[in-house]
Amino acid sequence: MTDVVVTGVGAVSPLGVGAAKLHERWVAGVCGIVDGEGRCSEFEPTEHFSVKEARRADRFTQLVLVATREALADAGWEDELPYPAEEVGTIIGTGIGGIGTIESNDRMLIEHGPKRVSPLAVPLMMGNAGAAAVSMHHGLKGPSYGVVSACAAGTHAIGSAMRAIQAGDATAIVAGGTEAALTELSRAAFVAVEALSEIGISRPFDGRRDGFVMGEGAAALVLENGETARARGARILAILRGYGATSDAFHITAPPANGEGAARAIIRALADAGVSPDELVYVNAHGTSTPINDAAETSALKTALGDAAKRIPISSTKSAIGHLLGAAGAVEAVATILALRARVIPPTLGLEQQDPELDLDYVPLVARALDVNGDRLLAISNSFGFGGHNAVLCLEAT
Repeated sequence: MTDVVVTGVGAVSPLGVGAAKLHERWVAGVCGIVDGEGRCSEFEPTEHFSVKEARRADRFTQLVLVATREALADAGWEDELPYPAEEVGTIIGTGIGGIGTIESNDRMLIEHGPKRVSPLAVPLMMGNAGAAAVSMHHGLKGPSYGVVSACAAGTHAIGSAMRAIQAGDATAIVAGGTEAALTELSRAAFVAVEALSEIGISRPFDGRRDGFVMGEGAAALVLENGETARARGARILAILRGYGATSDAFHITAPPANGEGAARAIIRALADAGVSPDELVYVNAHGTSTPINDAAETSALKTALGDAAKRIPISSTKSAIGHLLGAAGAVEAVATILALRARVIPPTLGLEQQDPELDLDYVPLVARALDVNGDRLLAISNSFGFGGHNAVLCLEAT
């Protein structure tokens, strides 16, 4: 089967603008969560767009455009596409889309009437706006669409892109996820469902964890057919070895306590990759810092990985940046690739009092050197979303 490789990455996160800042600051133990939220405080739209361009894109679209620009440059595509435009696609995930646009235009409707609603409201708020903008900005004429599956959307987008390349629908695809949902309605809605931390601290697997911390951000990965990428002399950062996706069919917001659906997704990703649990050197956990999710994910890892679960280091990016919802899986995929390439396991921040019922190695507080002893640099990255969506990537850094 066609192998799919990663040749470029880009990110905007609460740790800064750029994939390097995401990696370096997380490894250093920097937390991007301030006042209970993971905001991209270093992202200023006017530094990247004209006033007109910024006005014509919701913040979630702005974020992924900047991440994509970095990813394309990282892949050596800044001057021209290495393939015909018709062979390059765009698949971008989001959980909520342009909710900032929805809220601002709803206020305008209520306060001033329907004639004051912006003619840009629909193209800014639609969930596929990020994918459309990336396609148009860079002239990518292959398959282009959005994926909306809550917190699994970014991972689903990458997995869908992998499958499209393997099927011959495209030679390369820009895939990723984006979210900008730090709005009044989003906050109130997540509080109402009792999902957010009351104290505003993300501390996955800690016995005191009380909910997730909302964040925003975006990541993009340039995926290419491995054969054509090597033929053009591309620098290959990683290989997408496997992808698994399942549904819990259980509850709209909660996983089953045994993590059965998540375990099946992990098993499918490993089978797709032709990899055994013993070959893994790292797990980037979904690790939301909610009591139910962290326990269910731990159960899923034990089920799927067997005895290897006790040996493999596990950490949560969300401890450093919060939960980026539909962008989480893409940002975490980038973080996983960079961590493997640097041979370092970033820490789970805030993990000071490990829940005694969660007994795996969650790499608390301080980064750890990854001693692979000649082993392959293989990891899985987990994403589980409201609605019972489970998606897992198996990645091998080069």
